[in-house]
Amino acid sequence: ACMLLLVVLTTAAGGQASALPPLHLTQVTDQVFVAVGATGPPSYENAGHNNNLSIIIASTGVVVVNGGDNYQLAARLHQAIKLLTPLPVVWVINENGQGHAFLGNSYWRDQGVKIIAHGLAVDEIRKHGTQSLQQMIVRNRDKSVGTYVAEPDIAFEQRYGLEVGTTRIELISFGEAHSPGDISVWLADQEVLIAGDIAFHQRLLAIFPDTNVAAWIESFDRMAALEPNIVIPGHGTPTDIATLRKYTQGYLQFLTRQIQAILDADGGLAAAYAIDQSAYAHLDTFDELAAKNAGRLFQTMEMEAF
Repeated sequence: ACMLLLVVLTTAAGGQASALPPLHLTQVTDQVFVAVGATGPPSYENAGHNNNLSIIIASTGVVVVNGGDNYQLAARLHQAIKLLTPLPVVWVINENGQGHAFLGNSYWRDQGVKIIAHGLAVDEIRKHGTQSLQQMIVRNRDKSVGTYVAEPDIAFEQRYGLEVGTTRIELISFGEAHSPGDISVWLADQEVLIAGDIAFHQRLLAIFPDTNVAAWIESFDRMAALEPNIVIPGHGTPTDIATLRKYTQGYLQFLTRQIQAILDADGGLAAAYAIDQSAYAHLDTFDELAAKNAGRLFQTMEMEAF
């Protein structure tokens, strides 16, 4: 277990009366920090910061993992970075094509920073970026000012290596997981994995209509094979593989077994909704997602059985 140091950054932002303060950064190692987002849904109160925004301070520049939910949130992250180091931000990595991963790209694009994502995430941004932007504007109102859809400059498929000074950063797709284009960021020298949405532990994961649960279970094993010492998940505090396996792969395997038993007994959708998921009831977003997850996985597995 590692000790996490909380760096509280409270300097006022930019001198503007309406400006929000810099984000709080938790120190993970000497090079890695994370602004841990709320584990509930995005809201006006949390300014859409319900996912993790990580930074890697290399010898010649800073790499940011996730653009953030909006322009102003990205600006607040940049303020926090400036309190830690005078080095410039040289790369932004989008961990997938969800709004809170890419809408803040607009701020970084205006700073001239290069942005990179998986090809499937870029496709998602092209298809649904405007819709994500509109939903964010409705939720964030005045906190959405300045945000526009900025597509990544570079798309990759399997692996992509970044050399920033003496720091080697590897972007890896382990296969299908939570959403299209999910990637993880591996710092082998630090034994730190910024896993993204392949791994959950403090909030219940969401199974989307297009989520391939069987593939996600296998992708998790490929990720775990790296044997990282510390893992920063897409949501929640830094932790270890064993914890993430319990609440991500373990949960997916549990639901799969339960639904297979229902199908074997010629049960219906109502039985799926009635699955006892109380072992996971302490997780945030359980009430919003548990029954929905069971229903979606039941429908997928029922279709595959024909």
